[in-house]
Amino acid sequence: MSECLFCRVAAHELPARILYEDEQCVAFQDIHPQAPAHLLVIPRKHIISLNDDLGNDKELLGHLLTIASRMAKEQGVTAPDIESSSTQTGKPANRCFHLHVHVLGGRMLGGLQDNYWEGPWQRKNPYKSSLISI
Repeated sequence: MSECLFCRVAAHELPARILYEDEQCVAFQDIHPQAPAHLLVIPRKHIISLNDDLGNDKELLGHLLTIASRMAKEQGVTAPDIESSSTQTGKPANRCFHLHVHVLGGRMLGGLQDNYWEGPWQRKNPYKSSLISI
């Protein structure tokens, strides 16, 4: 889908600070970080949301979570909590309708939706916490 921003990032048509990629997914830094460590893991396959028929994508979904966990560890974020919620609801806050996993950490965090639009983190908290949100 050429109009999808995340598909274009995965195809290297748009600039991104890519931290990991393989044949199934791409991990890159969020352009509006909400924590010292904030990256996205996306499938190369265009999937709009968890509401899609994902019967044939079980391995891909497992791979996304495996890579998200690996990337959290590589970013120095320990003991991630997983918040499973589809943020692809069609509400105005959604900027890209492509399934993605947020990996956030490096400071104490609330829920993703509680602090996501408040702006970048202001001070570094000595406690490491993380959130993996689908």
